Amino acid sequence: MLKVSSNEISATCEGSSRREFLRIGTLGLGGLALTDLLSLQTLGSESNRYEILRNKSVVFLNLQGGPTHVETFDPKMTAPSEYRAMFGEVKTSLPGVTFGHHFPLLGKLAHKMAVVRSFRHGNGSHGSAAALVAAGGSSTGACMGSLFSRVAGITNHRTGLPNNCVVVPATCGEKYAKLNNKIDRITSVGNLSKTFSPFDPSKGGEILNDMELHLPRGRFDNRRGLLSRIDDLKRSAENSLPSANSLHQKAFDVILGGVTDAFDLSKEDPGLIERYDTSAFVPPKHLTKKKKNGKAIPAQSPVALGKQMLMARRLCEAGCGFVTVTSTGWDMHGNAFGIDDGMPVLGPAVDKAASAFIEDCAKRGLSEKILLVISGEFGRTPKINNRGGRDHWGNLCTLAFAGGGLKMGQVVGKSDKLVGQPAEDLVTPEMLRGTLMHTLFDPGQVRLMSGIPSDVKKAVVDAKPIPQLI
Repeated sequence: MLKVSSNEISATCEGSSRREFLRIGTLGLGGLALTDLLSLQTLGSESNRYEILRNKSVVFLNLQGGPTHVETFDPKMTAPSEYRAMFGEVKTSLPGVTFGHHFPLLGKLAHKMAVVRSFRHGNGSHGSAAALVAAGGSSTGACMGSLFSRVAGITNHRTGLPNNCVVVPATCGEKYAKLNNKIDRITSVGNLSKTFSPFDPSKGGEILNDMELHLPRGRFDNRRGLLSRIDDLKRSAENSLPSANSLHQKAFDVILGGVTDAFDLSKEDPGLIERYDTSAFVPPKHLTKKKKNGKAIPAQSPVALGKQMLMARRLCEAGCGFVTVTSTGWDMHGNAFGIDDGMPVLGPAVDKAASAFIEDCAKRGLSEKILLVISGEFGRTPKINNRGGRDHWGNLCTLAFAGGGLKMGQVVGKSDKLVGQPAEDLVTPEMLRGTLMHTLFDPGQVRLMSGIPSDVKKAVVDAKPIPQLI
């Protein structure tokens, strides 16, 4: 229903095209527009589609590059020094459970979390491992957000916002545009239509529309410019819509209201914005000269992560069902960031942003409604290398949860003595998918749905969740 674009021409492999920023408002229901859906709702003919939903959302914090499982949630201080967490451990709110040194805020919230210490898939290659985790091992090859939107619909029927979003640093403003993100690895639609691609507000998406809003060149990434132009569109519509029926007016209000509110962080209390703020976690400048690949380090800064997490919460409140947040820099071999100089920058940023998110959700009564997942493509080698880093390791991977109505306040599984293999209660990508799909859907209702490809239905219904969490 709404397209936001600029007049800027950008080259692509298929030629040049106007850069598109935002497309929202239509649903993946055989081409039905929002006004059509609202009309059908009046007749109750689409009610069964919404019976499948549990009215919950997932925020997947994807630590790109392969976050160390040792320095995050399994410090293993009983192991030899070359294996255990380099910076030591911190106590948590759970008796006898410790987290890595850089997670003191999350440690205080451990009773609101479930940490998995036996997540394994065995893949140590960035691209394929990232895709594997994002898809939860689904045979469709589609990331879990796309699986969700294929069943639930491309947009939320109440607010018009996309059901599957990815929030990269650039989503939070032009000044973050040079920060890294590698969303191609985690946003594949597999054998689904590209229509179900995650919506990237920093670029645009595949969602169809019938309303356009153009932004002048130079204001494209300016959030205030976007909101100002939306307000202009609202005012002009007041004169053009009085003769429209109530359904069209409701669709218009739903879409523009959702866009304005979801992306306007200025509506938040300044104190809350400060609680999320990660702008202080900047890599030391001397690293860019000290390291062989040091020039790559500034682009891995987590300065936008707090705003990304705050925006993710706002998107969920506005009706988005699956939000992926990216944070890069976690490929800590030591040739750019190592464990020695990477964790002091990235660790505290995740600690502050994720703990703010958990506390924020609790205060807003959203802990049962929003499930936070923290993971990446794989873990890191148990033994520290001679560059102060750890290398690729798919035999134990970082995984933690908070909220979503699941059973929190526990550690699932156990690693072996050298924190390199699961010792008990193996957790697989398929079990991760099962946990998320059972959180979002009523599997029995999905099983009865028509018009859903059998492999998609199987991916949603048949995957078994992590039993300790249900």
